[in-house]
Amino acid sequence: MTETGIMVKMAHVRQARMCSKGARRFFERHGLDYAEFLKRGLDSSLIRATGDAMAIRVAEVAEAEARGEE
Repeated sequence: MTETGIMVKMAHVRQARMCSKGARRFFERHGLDYAEFLKRGLDSSLIRATGDAMAIRVAEVAEAEARGEE
């Protein structure tokens, strides 16, 4: 897995119209550090690697923003 350098943050979760409660459960289910995500974000490649369709949608939001396609 190659890191993209594009950080997914809580703002992207909200832009994708998803909730923080669901995000927290997602992080628990996949053994990811939710507190670290809130502080620094998580590389979009790691989000995509979960295969979770909703998480991939959030990664797409962050990647589109990075390309200036907001």
